[in-house]
Amino acid sequence: MQIKPQQLVGALQKTLAPVYFISGDEPQQLGELADTIRRSAKERDFTAREIFFADKQFDWKQLNVSADNFSIFSDKKIIDLRLPSGTPGTDGARALTAYCKHLPEDTLLLITAGKVTKDAQKSSWFQALDKVGCVIQIWPLAGQDLLRWIQDRMQQRGIIPEPGAVKLLADRVEGNLLAAAQEIEKLYVLYGSAKLSTQQIIDVVADSSRYDVFKLVESALSGQADKVLKIVSSLKAEGIASAIVLWALMRETRILIAYKAAQGQGEKELILKKNGIWGERKQLIDSSAKRLTHVELNNVLVLGAKADRQIKGQQQGDAWETLLEASLVLASVSVLDKTG
Repeated sequence: MQIKPQQLVGALQKTLAPVYFISGDEPQQLGELADTIRRSAKERDFTAREIFFADKQFDWKQLNVSADNFSIFSDKKIIDLRLPSGTPGTDGARALTAYCKHLPEDTLLLITAGKVTKDAQKSSWFQALDKVGCVIQIWPLAGQDLLRWIQDRMQQRGIIPEPGAVKLLADRVEGNLLAAAQEIEKLYVLYGSAKLSTQQIIDVVADSSRYDVFKLVESALSGQADKVLKIVSSLKAEGIASAIVLWALMRETRILIAYKAAQGQGEKELILKKNGIWGERKQLIDSSAKRLTHVELNNVLVLGAKADRQIKGQQQGDAWETLLEASLVLASVSVLDKTG
């Protein structure tokens, strides 16, 4: 059965299908829909979970092995299958078709995939999934759909924008939902749940300030201490809100912690995809995760908490100095312990 993304919550309230297939090239929507399904399954006692990343080297026999193996601690399990190409290939098509013909009890198969072509939708494996489960195809949002998505996202954070402010943000992110979500999060970090003027939004999502903050993170992860010093000084002089810099550093640190904690290659790829990390930035995250220890990353979080208190006036000291220290730790530069 094929449903629209906005119909998923209602469908889950009625029943939990044995198979869910979500496809599309919009990672923000795809990730959020998958999270919604996993939460609903967990509420129904699906506590065990196995993750498979179906790249070209994937052995599709693992799917049936996983379906046949029951957890000692929990009979209900989620098989979380990632199919980045959108098509499973010959072996995968055979395995998925066979799975759908003999659905295991107390097992939910959740497949997240890239965009599926019209020809693939006519294939036997796609038809098998459609027959026994729930198929959701995601399309990039534009026009009024994009405006509604941004408006809803702001409302979830208690942000009430002036007329025209939503359109302004939509124009700035050019349909990129991940970028929109990040900008809304920055607005919440700065202003909390409040009414926001168009000028406030312009100040936060201005292209130059956004790129400069990201350059700071990139320089820190690249171990370029000299650049870190110059960028922090420049951001402070330009009057960029320190809370935005804090948000960017903490976001990157949490991504690195999650990436280091991921066990298999598939899980690491999930962390990257969920956070919109591609190309050279993907390599930067990987190399930084290998270079930085858990102790160093936790130290950055401690410094972030200190900077947050300083920004809010709850602790003495210069938040910019603390942010610089946190940046230098990410760059693997030894600094004195001033986290107290």
